[in-house]
Amino acid sequence: MIQITAADLKIQLGKYLDLAEHEDIHITKNGTDIAVLTAPKAKKSWIAKYVGIIPDTADINIKQFRAERAAKK
Repeated sequence: MIQITAADLKIQLGKYLDLAEHEDIHITKNGTDIAVLTAPKAKKSWIAKYVGIIPDTADINIKQFRAERAAKK
C-alpha cells in the first residue's frame, strides 16, 4: 500500500497510475483517506465467477434460480 496526498497525485498522476497496477494507492487530503486507486484486474476476478451463470431469459425467477443452484451444490 502506498499513501499519497491529493496534491501529489495531481502533480504525478501518470506515475501513480502505473504504480496502481501493482498495489493499492491510498489518497489523502488533510490527513484523511479520500480515495483508493486499485487495478481493475482485482475486480475482474469476482465478475468472471458470475459470467454465464444466469441464463439470458426474460422470464427468469431469481428465487427459483437460486434454489436450483443450491440444489446442484
